[in-house]
Amino acid sequence: MNDLKRLPLAALFCGLLASSAAIAAPAAKYKTSLPPPVELSYAIKAKQKGIPLEGESLMRWSIEGGKFSATNEARAPLFGKILDTRSEGEVDAYGLAPSSFTEKRFRKEAATTTFDRAAGTIRFANAEQTTPIRGGEQDRNSVIWELVSVARGAQAKFKPGTSWEFVVAGVRDAEPWTFKVVAQEKLRTPLGEVNSLHVTRAPMADSNDHHIEIWLAPSMEWYPVRVRYSEDDGDYIEQTLRAISRKTP
Repeated sequence: MNDLKRLPLAALFCGLLASSAAIAAPAAKYKTSLPPPVELSYAIKAKQKGIPLEGESLMRWSIEGGKFSATNEARAPLFGKILDTRSEGEVDAYGLAPSSFTEKRFRKEAATTTFDRAAGTIRFANAEQTTPIRGGEQDRNSVIWELVSVARGAQAKFKPGTSWEFVVAGVRDAEPWTFKVVAQEKLRTPLGEVNSLHVTRAPMADSNDHHIEIWLAPSMEWYPVRVRYSEDDGDYIEQTLRAISRKTP
């Protein structure tokens, strides 16, 4: 695979966290149970304009003393790190309460969105407007771990046919996200066959956002064993878990 064929993977990752819709309502409050600290390694497969692409990503989750940190790094051959996101914050009655969300895209400067809880507003990196904090708001990195925490807290209630509402901030604005549990599925992974719950999030009708699918594994602390971002034109990125490294606080 030559350099030109690898370049679309970087471009595809750079669009993962784009957002266009506006916030509408406060986040729902769910019972949560935070997962143990962990480092998750994923193999990446993608397609853009019919070209198959590969890469790797690493998700780190830590929680200690009422504070959390969540990072996600994606790499592609020849290009190195093409996406780097970080969420930091505390834990409150809603679960995770981010204080900052930083996104570093390929060949672009880092952008940070700040959750100013003293002022009660979210300040976006790439927009002048602010959004009020009403409780439960997440960012595009922390929301995966909030979903994991909600699933762990709900247990038997987190089942096919249920929907779970969140408000999610990016670098430009915030919008409501609805995750739907669609099925129980058995996945083949480098770690063997894994029983999972398949969760989907479709973008709002007036949004150019991605369709997101997440497979959570109850037998593995509800960690995401697969994450897939897809476009209407068939382009996609799929991350499949290949290694787990447990961490102590």
